[in-house]
Amino acid sequence: MIDAAARPARAHDLQIAGLVPLSSVDWPGRLVATVFCQGCPWDCGYCHNPGLRDCDAPGVVEWAEVEALLARRSGLLDGVVFTGGEATRQDALAPAMRRVRELGFAVGLHTGGAYPRRLAELLPLVDWVGLDIKALPEDYDGVVGSAVGGARAWDSLELLIGAGVDHEVRLTVHPGSPQAATAVEVAWRLRAAGVRAFALQDARTEGTSPEFRAEARAWDVAAWRARLAALTHEIGAIGFPSFVAR
Repeated sequence: MIDAAARPARAHDLQIAGLVPLSSVDWPGRLVATVFCQGCPWDCGYCHNPGLRDCDAPGVVEWAEVEALLARRSGLLDGVVFTGGEATRQDALAPAMRRVRELGFAVGLHTGGAYPRRLAELLPLVDWVGLDIKALPEDYDGVVGSAVGGARAWDSLELLIGAGVDHEVRLTVHPGSPQAATAVEVAWRLRAAGVRAFALQDARTEGTSPEFRAEARAWDVAAWRARLAALTHEIGAIGFPSFVAR
């Protein structure tokens, strides 16, 4: 008998927490199906998919459902976006991406850059990457709960830019966060690193933990809107070829 743990990962092994059959927002300018992968090593307070953090939770969608959807949507969808959780956590992601390409669809990826070595293996398989840079490297522990997170994420950024893959790098901010205090410096560093498309994202409370929603109730909304407008103006002047605040 072959040891299942010893065989190479297959697309069918992907732990899938959800499947959105049609999205116009997960890959700018493209109509895609979105595959939500289970599991994430980080603990971001503003995470809007906290149910996807558990790395031991089984998938609830079979890979066969993804292929069946793509068969029905051939000619209608541009591609498939793999997101999470942290999609690059799973060995099965690479064979899943290869299968999507075999079926004639483009491949997009959302990642926080937690696994740079795996990202390096995946970059030849993707057409676009949405990379979340969450803070300056030294501030990551306070944002994701991992002191090594910053080095990994910024290493992933270097790999992404070096590969020349189409991308959007995002920074999510909210009142009182380390990344809100340093957003302009983060943006300058990203531009110097060669980032072409950058998005400043205002953290939303929908789907977040009760603790984060309770924290949000104490925010001075008017003051935050003014601060966000100022950040948008300063970052817009940096000169990214593509910049959006949302």
